[in-house]
Amino acid sequence: MRPPTRRALAIFVASLMAVFAGSGTALADHHERSATGDAADAEQGKMRPTGSLMVNGLRTPAAFAYIKDDEARARALFAEIAKVMQHPRCANCHPVSGGPRQGDRQQAHIPPVGRGIAGIGPYGMQCTTCHGTSNATYVSMTGSIPGAQPWRLAPSSMGWLGREIDALCEQIKDQSRNGGRSLDDLVAHHTKDHLVNWAWHPGEGRTPAPGDQETFGALTAAWVAAGAGCP
Repeated sequence: MRPPTRRALAIFVASLMAVFAGSGTALADHHERSATGDAADAEQGKMRPTGSLMVNGLRTPAAFAYIKDDEARARALFAEIAKVMQHPRCANCHPVSGGPRQGDRQQAHIPPVGRGIAGIGPYGMQCTTCHGTSNATYVSMTGSIPGAQPWRLAPSSMGWLGREIDALCEQIKDQSRNGGRSLDDLVAHHTKDHLVNWAWHPGEGRTPAPGDQETFGALTAAWVAAGAGCP
């Protein structure tokens, strides 16, 4: 038998390379299809969220769209709402007893001050003695004095500092404690109230609450629409 010529060998090698190249492409395609299939399986039975899923560390209603059961979605939504309500920027002015708290560590107010009449402090030491209608930045040091109009504590019936999420949820729905607000009123309060808005504009030296007021209001509206269930 005559040995193969160089040309024949070259053709044979080229043919093998074409076969292996085709196999590699097919294998890559197989892996890609497998990965896509795995992802599809993982999402089976769920709705893919649409829109922005998070704003400044607070999840939006779109992030909960995959939860089809209203009751379960309401519970999850309120847990997200509570991240704002339990944040020091909100909870410091919602003490269960005593006067307001200060700072991210929620220490007692300095100078010591009580709730007083209507949550504006006692005579001679009312909130407006130090707090103006807007934040006042210190001139000679870092920080600021918080302010809004009017600057005051929440009613004692709406004190929730240290409360668990389930108790907080029931509390804000209770019209005997929340100032007679309906669920729709709560949505409006969270969406438009100027003191609620302060939590995201607290002045120099303070950490804002997560998210923003628009997202907080949207979460509250979505929670009410899902039945306003509690964790």
